[in-house]
Amino acid sequence: MRKLGILLCGMLLTGTSTMFAQGAKNIKINEVLTNNTASLQDEFGQHLPWVELVNTSFSTYNIRGMYITTDRDVLNSSLSAPQRIAKMQVIPNGDERTVLSGRDHLILFLNSNPAKGAMHYATKAEAGQPLWFALYDGNGIDLIDSVSVPALAEDKSYARIKDGELKWDIKPAEAVTPGIGNYIEINETKIARLKRDDPHGFGITVLSMGIVFSCLALLFVFFSILGKIMVRKEKADRASREAGWVKVKSRMPIEAKDSKIPPSKKKEEDIDVYMAVIAMALKEYQDNLHDEESGIITIRPRHTMWNNEL
Repeated sequence: MRKLGILLCGMLLTGTSTMFAQGAKNIKINEVLTNNTASLQDEFGQHLPWVELVNTSFSTYNIRGMYITTDRDVLNSSLSAPQRIAKMQVIPNGDERTVLSGRDHLILFLNSNPAKGAMHYATKAEAGQPLWFALYDGNGIDLIDSVSVPALAEDKSYARIKDGELKWDIKPAEAVTPGIGNYIEINETKIARLKRDDPHGFGITVLSMGIVFSCLALLFVFFSILGKIMVRKEKADRASREAGWVKVKSRMPIEAKDSKIPPSKKKEEDIDVYMAVIAMALKEYQDNLHDEESGIITIRPRHTMWNNEL
């Protein structure tokens, strides 16, 4: 009976380890970019080499405790597990991003400082140089996946044709797809391109805030200038009122047209005009006089028979 229990426990442990091993095998290295000058930025706005991992299954798997490395010395079979682990960087626990759901992707930044975050590693990757990258299981012995990356030009990546496929190819800068599914054809949507270029949303946030603050600055300058103009205009109007100046919007009076004529001469001309007008009136009266009347009013009586006796 005791031997049967030991056998069952052994079978259970073997099945459990096989299940976990199968889950780890679903994690693949999907895309690598070693010469980053204008591609993906990290949370601090830096262009660092990066590696994309993908969960090729439809189940969730936590990759915490796995190891990454670019040191080929780990392939030496004579190394013990602690010696091999010393040449690797561990994927830390405590970050929810290490829990990869089905068909999910994860970006790891190389040549970085682990103090910057869980996705930053000091693992070396030289720009423009070939690179070997490997992913080891948490025991430091089982090799989960590895890839030999050729020397890449600026912002080009080495990626699988499709997620999890065996065939790899060099992708041009406009077809690099960090954080989303791989493809070679340049047919990504604007949303996919935005997600690739700005996965954390920092770029769009800075752009939006820049536009808002630029508009506010322009409005501030405009109203400042307008305010100064209105203040100067108000001062000018106040000075004009104090000096007794009156702005006349109607047409110029007749007297203003004759302002250059001496007062004495102008008075004589006015008298001549008045006399001429009076003379013309008298002449008109004499020439157009009505016929003379006798002044006798003729009244013809008319009997209305109002006083006749009935």
